[in-house]
Amino acid sequence: METTLHQQLKRRYAQDDDSTEVVLGKYRIDAIRDDELIEVQCASLSAIRDKCRNLLKRHQLRVVKPVVMRTRIAKAKKPGGPVTSRRLSPKRGNLLELFDELIYFTRVFPHPNLVIEVPLIEIEQLRLPGKKRKRRWHKDFKVADVRLETIQRSLELRTPADLLSLLNIPPTVENFNTADLATIIDRPRWHAQQIAYVLRKTGAIDSQGRDRSGIIYQRAA
Repeated sequence: METTLHQQLKRRYAQDDDSTEVVLGKYRIDAIRDDELIEVQCASLSAIRDKCRNLLKRHQLRVVKPVVMRTRIAKAKKPGGPVTSRRLSPKRGNLLELFDELIYFTRVFPHPNLVIEVPLIEIEQLRLPGKKRKRRWHKDFKVADVRLETIQRSLELRTPADLLSLLNIPPTVENFNTADLATIIDRPRWHAQQIAYVLRKTGAIDSQGRDRSGIIYQRAA
């Protein structure tokens, strides 16, 4: 079921009300603006990977992949019922979560016809009571809908260098391994390894050999 968030983003990027859900060959395109096709993907990028690869053969494509930075939780007792409470979730999003999805997109990005736009958004998540008995290892709710509250800012990714710029690696750092990268971005090493994989597969960094601490990387020329 399409969320309100997906609908809001489609309308935001379309050139007019008639430019959403446009049929193009065997595909349904979320939105069109001028000569650019727009795919809004709130779920995993893996779901549209093959679709994007085929569309890029002949079209300019913008993939809109939002990252949730802040969530307001709204609760209701039944579908269509009034909201009984609202609160801000203590969890905050991180732009680097984008790399969790780009793992599935390294055979699509970069491409001369492709732009990945990353809106950093704040949302409201509507929750209803779950059907199962509450246990520590089960959620006691189901998400009925997600709605856009605001867009903090948007980033555009066109080249491998754009990916590298998200990490804010100091220019004085010429060579690094994933332990170094984990320290720079203040994330666990497993996440730094994941990010390094994406950077290497997209051509943003090159491996320069290995030492006892692991593979040594540097920015691609």
